[in-house]
Formats: sequence, C-alpha cells, structure tokens
Amino acid sequence: MNFYHISHTDLDGYGCHLISKEYFSEGLYLNANYGLEVKLSIKKVLEDIKTKESKDETLILITDLNLTYGESKDIDKEVNELNTNGYNIKLQLLDHHATGKKSADQFDWYYLDINRCATKITYDYFCETYNAFEDKKEWLSPLVDCINAIDIWLENEKENFEFGKVLMTMISGVREINQMLFADLNREFRIHLLKEATKYLDLENRNILLDENIHRLKKEYLCFDGKNDTLDNLTAKNLVKTLADVKENLTVTYQGHKGLLTYTLGSVSIPANAFLKANDDYDFFIDVGRKGNTSFRADGKVDVSLMAQKLANGGGHVNASGCKFEDFKETIDYNQVKNFIQEKLNKI
Repeated sequence: MNFYHISHTDLDGYGCHLISKEYFSEGLYLNANYGLEVKLSIKKVLEDIKTKESKDETLILITDLNLTYGESKDIDKEVNELNTNGYNIKLQLLDHHATGKKSADQFDWYYLDINRCATKITYDYFCETYNAFEDKKEWLSPLVDCINAIDIWLENEKENFEFGKVLMTMISGVREINQMLFADLNREFRIHLLKEATKYLDLENRNILLDENIHRLKKEYLCFDGKNDTLDNLTAKNLVKTLADVKENLTVTYQGHKGLLTYTLGSVSIPANAFLKANDDYDFFIDVGRKGNTSFRADGKVDVSLMAQKLANGGGHVNASGCKFEDFKETIDYNQVKNFIQEKLNKI
C-alpha cells in the first residue's frame, strides 16, 4: 500500500505521525500549518501519486488539521477524479476541531470527534482498522493518554496532564534541526524524543525527570561522532555535516563559483562560515527567508555585497551582505526556491 500522511505541526500532530510510523514505516510524511501549507502539502501528495507507474492501493491520511469547506471540496473532487481514472485511493481525515463540522457533515472521509485529541483518534483508528499495536500498547497507550490530556486540557487527569505539558514544551522547543530545509530529519528528531519520553512513564515524578533530561536527550541524538560538547556546538556540527551530506542538491552557481543555498535556516553566520571552511570548493552561502529576506556569506572568493546589490538592490560587506526579493512567493517546496534564486543568479 502507498501511504501518505499530512499532520499538524504541534505535539498532537507529531503524536499522530509517531502512531502511523509505528504501522507504516514507509511513506510520504508531511507537516503543515493551516492555510497555504495545507494546500501545498495536499498538492504535493497528489502530484506524487500521479508520478507512480502503478496504481496500487493508496491511503491518504490527514490528521489534526481541520480543512476549510473549500479545501475539503477540492481534495474530494481531485481524489474522485483520480479514482475514476483507475487509481485506488482511500482518503481519511481524523480531527477534533469543531470548526470542521461543515466538512464533516458533507464528506464521509472527514471524521470529527471533539472529545478526543487527534493523536487518540488516530491511535484508536489504527487499532480498530488494522488491529495494530498489540505488542506496543504497553508504552504507546499511556503516551497517547498524556498527549490527549494536555491537548484537550484535562486538568483533572493531573499526572497525565503534567507529563503532557512537558511533552508539549519538548516538541515545540525543537530548533536544532531546521524544519523547512530538513523536514524529514526534524520530524524524526521529534518522534525520537517522544519515544524516549515513554521511558519515563512508569517513574515517580516522571514529568520533573523528563523536564530535567530533555537537554541530555537532545545532545545524545545530535552527537554523531561520540564527542560530547555543548548543545549549541553539537547543533552546529550536526548542521554542517547534514549540509555536506546533501550539498549537491543545495548547490547554485554564480559566474563559475559554487554556492550553497538554504531556506529559512536563519542566523547563518556561524553555520555558513563553518560550511565554507569545511568545503573549500564552495565560495558563497545564501539563505532565503520565508518572506524573501536573504542573507549572503562568503570567505573572500566572491564579493557578496556586489551580488546582493545586483540581485535586489541589497548590499553590505564583501563577505556578509543581505537583500530582500520583493517578488519572492512563500512556499514549502525548496526546489521552487532554488529555481527562483538560480534564475536570478543566471541574469547577473
């Protein structure tokens, strides 16, 4: 079965991802906030389905996202058209936000239950539909209950509620792996932390113990060479390694010079300098923000102040400059950003 899962970007959304990954280890996983991100994620899923040679059974699962009525109509129409043309797609949405009632009343694939969080709905769905998790309920079910307690605010379930608060802070506080540029790695990091948190479920004062150990859990995950360091340094080293691993996919060119292009990385001075030092075949580094604000860094081989000026009337220093592209359109697709910047570079 081909599996696609779009979920929200908070604790409840990642809880849904953890559950589905325990059953479907392979598939396309995406996280989206509301509005544009939902539309672009749905578009990406449907485009991926159309690229497959076979029309095998396919499940599109959407969790912890209440689609607008217009969004629901659009995806319902597109999936029905694909099925009419020989595809075998099942669409299932599992959510708990009351604002989705109009869509839930209209479409049979839109399941709404305001009394459970999306993680609990998703867990129950997999148990009932696939008879899943018989060998995992011992740790998975209590975790689901804690997420449920904090997400729908069950303060009367004090122990689950307090542990859920720590889980929520832990997941929202993941900044060490860029969510936009390395979405899959970011998601795996969050899911890893959630699974590590289950080791504290049977301990006394579990919420306090987990809270005290989040920093350590992050460091252990990010330490790839066995050398302990501060979390900031481990994060920087991990980032440089990750960028080096995928640098061919992130490469842009300018007048015979190679550069690395990132998207929404932010605070690029340290990672850009570290990357350029470790990869002497690269001469410049560009990071584009969501709204088109762009940072340039170099190591003396390219005048990025001139580059920024020619590209968008920007400027700065020879090795550190910036500009804003007024014609940039926000996206969750890195390749669109890369095409946009490379076309600009080709013209100067």
